[in-house]
Amino acid sequence: MRATTDRPFGLGVFAPPAGRVAPGAVERYAATLTREAERYGVELGSPRRDDDGFEEKLRVAADEGVAVVSFTFGLPPADAIAALRDAGIEVWVTVTTAAEARAAAAAGADALVVQGVEAGGHRGSFDDEGPGDLGLLALLQLVQASVDLPLVATGGVATGRGIAAVLAAGARAAQLGTAFMLTPEAGTSPVHREALRTGAPTALTRAFTGRTARGLENRFLVEHGDAPPAYPEVHHLTAPLRAAARERGDPDALHLWAGQAHALARELPAAELVRRLAEEAQAAVRDARRRLGPP
Repeated sequence: MRATTDRPFGLGVFAPPAGRVAPGAVERYAATLTREAERYGVELGSPRRDDDGFEEKLRVAADEGVAVVSFTFGLPPADAIAALRDAGIEVWVTVTTAAEARAAAAAGADALVVQGVEAGGHRGSFDDEGPGDLGLLALLQLVQASVDLPLVATGGVATGRGIAAVLAAGARAAQLGTAFMLTPEAGTSPVHREALRTGAPTALTRAFTGRTARGLENRFLVEHGDAPPAYPEVHHLTAPLRAAARERGDPDALHLWAGQAHALARELPAAELVRRLAEEAQAAVRDARRRLGPP
């Protein structure tokens, strides 16, 4: 990143896994995947618990002086937040309920990423056994009433009108994900790109990683909805299956992350998409002002 831009950028980090996995839960789930392994000619991965190099990533962030470190999957340790802030780095925390927002504010977060249930990919909930299930607009209002921090809205925002809506609802900024997955710069695999063009419905699942996430409905998601809340154990377990499906171009056993508004994703260069979104948001604000009439 330093070699490609002199502008500020952020680093996204998964908070360390919390809680315990019920004894035997992962093993029982692995037994249900035996036929999947045979179908794709692979061995299941070895389930293990790790923190994905959490401490090492924070050291890199501090050494490089990145502008923002944004956490998801939970509230990071208080000492990690303090160390980053002491290094002049803003700390953002993803929340899915007002209670999570209050906890993050109390821990010293500089801003909150407010994630509605419409969002594609993993839920940012602190507790995956009770993930927040509120839509973005309702959640924004509840969080705004609970804390006095800048809010970044995410989940189902795919157009300039969507951006204008969350700004009007009190967000300082909008964070878009699925809207960029069809840009040529995105690392979206060919099979995933094609699936996004189908307009298929989305659903929440733990089948692929053991962590609740929203993706396009496919065979694996439907047939293996009983996955335990065990991240990253299930992630490591299913990794060989997902890799084989990706290599084959088979959408039936691949995690096809997508938000509820994925049908609105546009196949444009990223820079052009940003310009259009900004123009659309400005036009939407002007239109809303006209509808409201004079003060």
